[in-house]
Amino acid sequence: MGGIINFIMNLNTSLPDFVGTHGWLIYPLLFLIIFCETGLVVTPFLPGDSIIFAAAALCPLGKLNIAWLVIIVVSAAILGDTANYFIGNALSNLLKDEKKLRFIKRKYVEDARRFFEKHGKKTIVIARFVPFIRTFAPFVAGAGKMKWSHFAAYNCIGGITWVALFSFLGYMFGNIPIVQKYYDIVIIGIVCISVLPIIITKVISMVKKRRMVRSAQAGADNPD
Repeated sequence: MGGIINFIMNLNTSLPDFVGTHGWLIYPLLFLIIFCETGLVVTPFLPGDSIIFAAAALCPLGKLNIAWLVIIVVSAAILGDTANYFIGNALSNLLKDEKKLRFIKRKYVEDARRFFEKHGKKTIVIARFVPFIRTFAPFVAGAGKMKWSHFAAYNCIGGITWVALFSFLGYMFGNIPIVQKYYDIVIIGIVCISVLPIIITKVISMVKKRRMVRSAQAGADNPD
C-alpha cells in the first residue's frame, strides 16, 4: 500500500520511471486505476485527473501513444461508471439499512444524491470533474433506478469529455519547464479545475435565485 501511495504522490517521477522499466504495462495499469476510481465506491481517493494529465505529458516525448492512451482511459472511465451503476442497482435495498454495507460512506452517497437533486441527469457528466462525487454518482444513479438508456448516453458524453480535457492539458502543457518545476502546485490546480464546474453551477444558481427574489419584490412593490 505504501508503494502505491508513493507512486500516486510522485506521478511526475514515478510514472516515467514505470514506463521506462515496464513499457506497455503502463496501459493496463492506467486502465485499472481509472476503472477502480470510477467503478468502485471503496476507491474514490484514486487520482484520475492527475494521472491522465501525467500520462498525456509523456506522449509528446514518444514514451506513450496518445491515441492508445485516450482509447484505453475512455474505455476504463465508461466501463467503470457502468459497473458502478449496476452495483448501485443491485445494492439499492441494502443501502437503505445503515447497519449494512458499512464500508460504503453514507456521507458521500448523500452528497451525490443532493448533487442529483440539484442537477438532474446531467449530474453524470458534471460529476466526472468533481473528485469523490464522480465515484458515487453512477452508484447513486443505479440505486435510484435511473433509466439505463439515459445513464448510458450521459456516461459516454461525460467519460469522453473528461478524458479529452485532461489529456489535452497534459499533452500541451505537461512538459513545460515551469510546470515540471512546480508539479505539486499544478496537481492542486488540476483538482481546482475539477471542481470548477460545480462552482460555476453554484454561482449561476445563486444569480438566478437573486433575480427571482428581485422580480418577486418588484411585483410586490408594483401591484396591478
